[in-house]
Amino acid sequence: MEMNQYDVPDFFAAYAQMSRSMYGLSCAGEWHQFEKLFPALSGLKVLDLGCGYGWHCKYAVDHGALHVTGIDQSRLMIDEAIHRNPDKRIEYRVCSLLDFDYPEEAYDLVISNLVLHYVKNLDTVYERIFKTLQSGGAFLMNIEHPTFTSGVNQQFSSDGSWPVHQYFYSGKRQTMFLGHRVTKYHHTLTQILMGLIQAGFRLTAVEEAMPPETWRHAMPEEYNRPMMLLVRADKP
Repeated sequence: MEMNQYDVPDFFAAYAQMSRSMYGLSCAGEWHQFEKLFPALSGLKVLDLGCGYGWHCKYAVDHGALHVTGIDQSRLMIDEAIHRNPDKRIEYRVCSLLDFDYPEEAYDLVISNLVLHYVKNLDTVYERIFKTLQSGGAFLMNIEHPTFTSGVNQQFSSDGSWPVHQYFYSGKRQTMFLGHRVTKYHHTLTQILMGLIQAGFRLTAVEEAMPPETWRHAMPEEYNRPMMLLVRADKP
């Protein structure tokens, strides 16, 4: 992963003004779909990779999770998580998902929400997640959709269309986000899904995120292309 943009004060301040930052999961356009992919959480041990403000960590313990480990590379994110979503059953740690030790068969559920498009090599992460899950465990992933990451400057054109450039050329992409230049990595749909299968996972759900119908009037452009890809992959 590149230098953590989320520890840059100006960028973090801009991120803090997003609705999902201020108000949590109810203001995330994909949550009405992502929530349905969660297993019953009672008694589970959960790992949240790139936990951000800790919204998913708190959701897990509020629904019965026994223990949650939330890691994030950003010190500012972890400080905010401790402030906003504290709970004795949650352990927050400043740690990148590439530096985490992934103890063998330690977790029942692993969550990764909007972080893997910052990672160059998905296969390495998939292998480590598979290792740390117990048999029968689940991996829930929300990653920026490859149509989005291959979009030209990740912006609509003046005629309202969404131009895609060099879709089959995976790798580093520079884009503007919250007024700052950010490095992401584009992965094709084949790389995202087949990588999971080759790591040993069984795909049980694949959905393209679309905001609730009640939001259509507020963000009509979000119905013209998917921004996020939601996946549930189970360890047999």
